Parts: sequence; C-alpha cells; structure tokens
Amino acid sequence: MLIGEVARRSGVSARMLRHYESLGLVRPSGRTGSGYREYSEQDIQRIFHIESLRSLGLSLREIERALHDPGFTPSALVDDLIRQTRERIAAETELLTRLRRIHAADPAGWEDVLRVVALLHALGSSNAGARQRAALSSGDAVPVPVEALVEAALSETDPNVAGALRWALARSGEDVPALLARGLGSPEAAVRERAVQALAEMPGDEAVARLRDGLGHPDVVVRRHAALALGARGVTDAVPTLVDMIVAGSNDTDASDALSVLAGDPAMADRIAATLVDRLAAGVTGAPARGRLTQALAGIPGARASGALVELAHDSDRAVAVTATYLLRLRDVR
Repeated sequence: MLIGEVARRSGVSARMLRHYESLGLVRPSGRTGSGYREYSEQDIQRIFHIESLRSLGLSLREIERALHDPGFTPSALVDDLIRQTRERIAAETELLTRLRRIHAADPAGWEDVLRVVALLHALGSSNAGARQRAALSSGDAVPVPVEALVEAALSETDPNVAGALRWALARSGEDVPALLARGLGSPEAAVRERAVQALAEMPGDEAVARLRDGLGHPDVVVRRHAALALGARGVTDAVPTLVDMIVAGSNDTDASDALSVLAGDPAMADRIAATLVDRLAAGVTGAPARGRLTQALAGIPGARASGALVELAHDSDRAVAVTATYLLRLRDVR
C-alpha cells in the first residue's frame, strides 16, 4: 500500500508518516519498482499502535521506547501520565473558573478586566492584609464576582479577613445565600461553620429560609449558629434549639438573650416560659443545667415566668432556689 492510501486509511498525514520513518518508529517494508514507499499490513498496524499511544499523551520518544524496548514496563509511565493529566485538568479548571468569574463581573473594557483579575489575585494572596483590602474594596469600581467572595469566605481562617468577607457578601446580592448554603453540605466542619456564620449576617428572606433549614442540620454547631441568628431576627422556630443550648451550656448566655428578644410578644413569652419549665420538670441531668434554665427565666416577662420562679424558690436544689429568689426580687424592683 502506497503512502497516500495509508494516509487516507489511517488519518495520519503523509508528512507525519515520513516523520515517523525518520525517527525509526515505522519504516515501510518495501519499495515499488519506481522507488515509492510500500507499507505492509504489519506496518499499518504499527502506525495504529503509534497513534493509540499518542492518544494517551505519550511523547514520540516514549512511544519509541514502548515499541522497541522489550523490558519497558508501562506502569510507571502511566502513573506519571495520570499525574500530569490531573495537574493539567486542575490548571485548566482554575483558568475556566477565573474566566467565568471575570465574565460574571460584566467588565465594560479591558481596564475593568484587569481590575477584576487583580482583585481575584488579592483574594487568593498569602497576605491577610491583601485579602482584607480586596474584600473591603469589592464593588468600589468593578464588583468582585460573588462566587469568588463565597469561596474566599468559606476558606478564610483569619478572623479579621473573614469579617470583611462577610461584610462584602452581605452587600453582594440575592444569589449569595444559595451559594453559602452549599457550604453547609461540606464534609469539613470548619467550612460548615463559616457558611452558617456568613448566612447569619446576610439580610433578606432567602437568608432566613436557609437558616431555618440549618435548624435541622446534623451538625450541632450549624444548628446553634442558625438558632442564634434566627432568634435575633424574631423567628420563633429557633426556641427549641436555643433551650437545648442553655441545657448544654453552649453559648447559653447568648441563647438566653435571644429568648429574651423573642419574648417581646406576650404569647411567645408564655410559650418560652412553659418550654423552660418543661425542661426543668423533665429532670434535666445535673444541677448546672437546672441553674442555667432558672437564670434564663429572668429575661422572660409575664405571669408564667414569674409563677415558675415562685415555685423554683422552694426547689430542693438550694442553688436553684437561691437563684429563683434573687430573680423574683429583681422582678419586684422593676
């Protein structure tokens, strides 16, 4: 078979076939009477072998070793190709992400593009000050893409930078709560906590809805942050979790303050008082927990809470009784 026909059948150009021959990868088995290269079926099969190995990313030098060195083993080379391919995919994915974020910023000209690129680089800087300045400057001229801010907020470990990023997110638009909520599903506890902390500072109904979902999250840290944020916003769904926090002694002072905010409504005040009393009557393990529940009643107005304190003033636990008596005196003074 002549070189032109081989090129048509194999899809390898005649020029490349000549290059293969010059490298010794494949040589035509014969020549015609006129001196034209003539390839046998074995030669064509070898060409297909070369192309198959090229499709895996092997260089021509590596292909030569694979075809000529009987002691050559592919495992180490394939491992290296896997590593190189992963690195290339990671680099291409990072580039694609950067391009999408620049596109999302809707730059009006190349100066805007350069500003966005500079901000993205600053957000990924190893210098905390540079990251903080980037967060605080977002939106001044060209907005930082929201996805980039969310990614930075979920990975930030410096508390000052994290605060600046949450501030930037709070003024970045309606898409932020949904993006942050994805962080609640992270396998890393620290990322989940950062996500709920950022949601807690987001305005709007969408953030409230995502925080409500957080009340049922399997991660107790997420539930507690969500409850504190919702309590501060007057969302009564947070009451059971806030009471659980008081019992557990986890941010119990903040939880009691949140209950006090919710107790501004008289009907809700009675409901909260009843919930605290029920937990006391349920035989909460340990005197400290009973003491915290008693103290929480101090911030709850209304007859239900006052009646509970009157009963607790005669509690068999002296610490609880003393606390309740003191709280009653404060209420009388007020």
